[in-house]
Amino acid sequence: MQLLACVLIGVVLWFLPHPAALSLAGWHMFALFLATIVALVLNPMPIGAIAILSLTVLLLTNLVPLKTALNGFGDKTIWLIVIAFFISRGFIKSGLGKRIAYLFVRLFGKKTLTLSYALLACDVILAPATPSNTARAGGILYPITRSLAESFGSNPGDHTEKKIGSFLIYTLFQGNLITSAMFLTAMAGNPVAVSLASSLGVHISWMGWFAAALVPGLVSLVLIPFLIYKIYPPEIKETPDAPKLAQEKLKEMGPISKSEKRMLFCFAVVLLLWVLGSQINLDATVGGFIGLSVMLLLDVINWEDVKSEKGAWNSLVWFSVLIMEATQLNTLGFIPWFSKSVAGMVQGLAWPMVLVILALLYFYSHYMFASATAHVSALYSAFLGVAIAAGVPAVPAALALGFLSNLMGSTTHYGMGTAPILFGSGYVTQNKWWSLNFLFSIVYLIIWVGGGFAYWHLIGLF
Repeated sequence: MQLLACVLIGVVLWFLPHPAALSLAGWHMFALFLATIVALVLNPMPIGAIAILSLTVLLLTNLVPLKTALNGFGDKTIWLIVIAFFISRGFIKSGLGKRIAYLFVRLFGKKTLTLSYALLACDVILAPATPSNTARAGGILYPITRSLAESFGSNPGDHTEKKIGSFLIYTLFQGNLITSAMFLTAMAGNPVAVSLASSLGVHISWMGWFAAALVPGLVSLVLIPFLIYKIYPPEIKETPDAPKLAQEKLKEMGPISKSEKRMLFCFAVVLLLWVLGSQINLDATVGGFIGLSVMLLLDVINWEDVKSEKGAWNSLVWFSVLIMEATQLNTLGFIPWFSKSVAGMVQGLAWPMVLVILALLYFYSHYMFASATAHVSALYSAFLGVAIAAGVPAVPAALALGFLSNLMGSTTHYGMGTAPILFGSGYVTQNKWWSLNFLFSIVYLIIWVGGGFAYWHLIGLF
């Protein structure tokens, strides 16, 4: 019945008259994409199966050529996500993840909330030098978080995810969005936004970005984990004996093993390549492949491990299809038409009202995107141009849209590269992921747009 409802939505939209300024192909692409998104929400069948059905319809209707339809499977961001799963496997198989987890428990394990803040502190330290938030959260922090959860006996495989794992995984996701917004070099789309703003005569420096993001970012980093703790609480809250237990487990494990040393070396190689990537002109995905190759050469993981990592291959299939369809929304003219429609809607309004409308549309239009960088590339210039023309102060407008380009990841489980990894772990259900995301999206808009403009006025940005 749910699948039939999705099909009916797509069919009805398909045959409705399309706007005169939009091509028929663009309208049909929107109908198919919306039906796919509704199917992902209703979840009538596994997400990978939904993606395959959507791809098949796309091919049967000849909306795009076969070669174009399969382009998503070669997207570098998707392969970085896949590699992050393999790195996680190496942490777990070698035992290094468990050792790190016990070290964290020994230092911060008396309270679950403290653990979450410790993980986000690591993210803050790594963020300025790691321009791939997918690599940072998915490849570096996710394996540690997963091992922490498992050390407390929290695993989605045996329905114990709510003990502590659901809280830690979801807090890591939200925290990564915040750290990505705080630093110009913390997410690949941020420099794109700055470059696009520059083309409109608005210039933003690294320090200017950071100064504007500092207070909203710190407020978010303190408030969001606490709100998650209250709204989506872990079953394990107080663990007074955990540090002692962790110390005993570390003694049982003994000195660091050869396998752990090899994994630590591989991890250091990947981290170094991700941190120095922008300086040595090495893409984060290439760095990930180098790290994976080293892991295979040193037998940290083997090919059987790679083949059996179901989460990686599942993410490759469904995320590839969504990336391709979202890209085609722009190519076939739907996104440009949408941008022009927004400009017509806000014409003649006072600039604070224009700001609110643009922020809401820019933020929630991310439901139509499977990549933050693609969203920035498609809509940032158009929305900033509309804002400036309406009298919104240029620098704060550029910064607000830049920050929202990260925080809008708090919409879906496919809108950011980190989302498929953390959602794919199975610790948080899709319904809970979407409902909590919508709630926190409102919190972010209040902090970063409402509070942000007050703070930026205070420090003299306008």
